[in-house]
Amino acid sequence: MIGEAVFLSPHELSIAGKALSASQIIIATGDENIVPTIDGLNDVGYITNVQAVSLPTLPRRLAILGGGAIGMEFAQLFHRFGAEVTVLEHGTALLDKEDRELADTLCTLLSNEGLRLETNVELRRVQRDPEGKCLTICCNKREEEELVVDEILLAIGRKPSLSSLQLEKAGVKTSKKGIVVDATLRTSQRHIWAAGDVTGALQFTHVAYEQGKLAVQNAFAHAPQPFDDHVIPWVTYTNPALGHVGKTEEQLRQDDVEYRVGRMFLKDVERAVAEGKTEGLVKLLVDQQGTILGGHILAEGAGDLLAPIILAMQAGIPVEKLAATIMPYPNMVEGVRWAADKV
Repeated sequence: MIGEAVFLSPHELSIAGKALSASQIIIATGDENIVPTIDGLNDVGYITNVQAVSLPTLPRRLAILGGGAIGMEFAQLFHRFGAEVTVLEHGTALLDKEDRELADTLCTLLSNEGLRLETNVELRRVQRDPEGKCLTICCNKREEEELVVDEILLAIGRKPSLSSLQLEKAGVKTSKKGIVVDATLRTSQRHIWAAGDVTGALQFTHVAYEQGKLAVQNAFAHAPQPFDDHVIPWVTYTNPALGHVGKTEEQLRQDDVEYRVGRMFLKDVERAVAEGKTEGLVKLLVDQQGTILGGHILAEGAGDLLAPIILAMQAGIPVEKLAATIMPYPNMVEGVRWAADKV
């Protein structure tokens, strides 16, 4: 049955006009784009990452609102297709959830490619122009300027998709982040579970997949198990890609955690030199006992290179063991071993 689900009571839903009841219910409605309140934006129109991959023609000039992972990925993609791209970020930093050293290195590479990257942006209004869509902006408290583009891509963030469910009729509690769940993904109703972006957790496909599996298991289990989220990796798929697992230096400083740093620059990895892919580095953050607290990689194939770091963190393997592990030569993964050796 296909249709919009609406709760009628804690155990009843209406889908496409038909009432259904269930003893166990799992909510996995995902998320949707956040649309900012900007004068003229809705009238002029915009696209999201969903429409961006099926445009009939390539925009010659593109403004991207938001400098997170999606914004930066699509910025480079469209630029390499030949578009003139400007990224407009309201906050003080691009890729603000990443380790600043690697994020800044990536932003420098993207700027050198020819992308315009702006932070501290105030978007005051959007209006139609004979030449396209005109954005009135103020960047870093400089003078107001008008940016004319052919298309605007909205990438400022996403929010749980809840509005049509009428969760109040089911007695399911929500917060500003999404549906409130406990460690086992159970909601405020014992028979209703929630998984993925709708819970306001990390918005990644691999997280939603694992939570979905666990929610199904827990719905029929005598002893529901908690979701293990202490090691969650993610990747920003630019070129080079930016891979991340665990804490950043900024987070460790904020938490007043003592740590050591091991870096291996790709210019010193022989496989990277041979392939001419020397922009980037591997960075490990380790506590005084040798426990890996965070791993960050800026490299082509960063997601694959993260694998030994993810395993070491999940299994509690100390950095000394990682440094002592023989890797095949010549390969990029040697950069991980040498970073571990430099801690």
